[in-house]
Amino acid sequence: MKIWLIFHLIIRFHQKNISKHLIINQKGKDIKYYELISIAKHISRFTFVSRVRRVDNNTIELTFDRENSYFFHMTRGESFIYKSDSIRPLQGYNAPFDTLLHSLLSGSKLLSVDVPNEDRIIRFTLAPKSSYKDKRVVLQFEFTGRHTNAILLDENEVIIEALRHIDADSSFRIIRPGVELLAIPPFKREERKEEIPDIDNYLKQKFLDFERKKVNGLKKQKLLTVSKQKEKLQKLLDKLANPKTLAEDEKKFQNYGNIILANLYQIKPYDKKLDTYDFEGKQITIKLPAKTVPNRMSEYFFNLAKKTRKKAKNIHIEEENLSSKISFYNNMYNSIKQAKDSYELELLVPKRAKAQRKKEKIKECELFWIDDHKVLIGRNSKENQLLLKIAKSNDIWMHIRDIPSSHLIIKTDKQNLPDSVIEKAAKLCVDFSLSQAGDYDVDYTKRKFVKIQEGSNVEYDKYKTIRVRKEGIEIRE
Repeated sequence: MKIWLIFHLIIRFHQKNISKHLIINQKGKDIKYYELISIAKHISRFTFVSRVRRVDNNTIELTFDRENSYFFHMTRGESFIYKSDSIRPLQGYNAPFDTLLHSLLSGSKLLSVDVPNEDRIIRFTLAPKSSYKDKRVVLQFEFTGRHTNAILLDENEVIIEALRHIDADSSFRIIRPGVELLAIPPFKREERKEEIPDIDNYLKQKFLDFERKKVNGLKKQKLLTVSKQKEKLQKLLDKLANPKTLAEDEKKFQNYGNIILANLYQIKPYDKKLDTYDFEGKQITIKLPAKTVPNRMSEYFFNLAKKTRKKAKNIHIEEENLSSKISFYNNMYNSIKQAKDSYELELLVPKRAKAQRKKEKIKECELFWIDDHKVLIGRNSKENQLLLKIAKSNDIWMHIRDIPSSHLIIKTDKQNLPDSVIEKAAKLCVDFSLSQAGDYDVDYTKRKFVKIQEGSNVEYDKYKTIRVRKEGIEIRE
């Protein structure tokens, strides 16, 4: 009896604490109860769910009756629902939760939409399309601060899967497949109750406000990243030796070698310097190389002269390479500034969310991912040449017609590419090659149909062309 009483007190203590925690979270940025009531009433007029998918790490899209998309943004402490046009996600999600969302809910019949117990929870009760019995599945969105979640449940309130798993050490409500979902303890609500008359416009404005904030944050972050890359390259460019200085150094080293040859008889093995006269009769002091025998010292300076001459000869190539990369990042910087939405920003400078992407770094070009397809872009002529060498015969090669531009390679792994990947890659090719706004033709073909002429100059056939508009001040005004 005592053990049961202690257990009962512990459960009550946890429920009291969790209840307090949820009340505190009412003051956060999560969706309000009265908003959920209006949303539930509005969505309940639809008859079926045509598509369910995750479009971002914490955002789930539900499309009702084929053309009405609502997005459930489930970020902890900043959760809300918005309405917007459906856009293909920049990356696919294949976790068990995502697989079950698609298999159980896409094409399902919408039976009811509820906001139970006056809580910040919205429940969709659905009849799966593939069910041969009267099976019911519940998709429950919980806008509860730290424990915000999306949960799939069966008819017996047993968890099928969830966006986030929660263990016993984090909450008294364990969120794991196969576990019965406990109800959230009730609490007194102290917020206004009112109906929103035009819920669609209200939710569209929610999206616009969220998108504006997100775009500003992303731009600030991505512009800073590109600026650092530009600064790093500029420092390397500024450190390049002056060709005139290199020519003077070459002449000096050559002269030192000749003077040492003429005065070899004077040099002792332990000497650190040579005090003598040059061929014009002027007094000169030459610091001798350490750990070098006297009869090899002239050779040491002749080699220095040779290296300096070679460096002077190629300095313009290194300068051109660095300048081209800086120009590339300038175009990237301007494209980010011109970007209109977060979708375009993520395409221009994508985040490498997957583990294999974090490990993969390529110094010889710029690496991007478009819908899980690897895209390589050359930042200068040298890198363009390299891309042509490393590309496989069935990879897609891309270039702006009749204009010097970056070469772009899409790795295909012998698979056909969706048109959307071609379109996005063509936009990258234009954005990172040019700063001038306008309409451009981008040609693309398989690498095996590209013939190298000289350097990065090529001839190609069996190509297709896509028209790309680069926006800027000229177009927008």
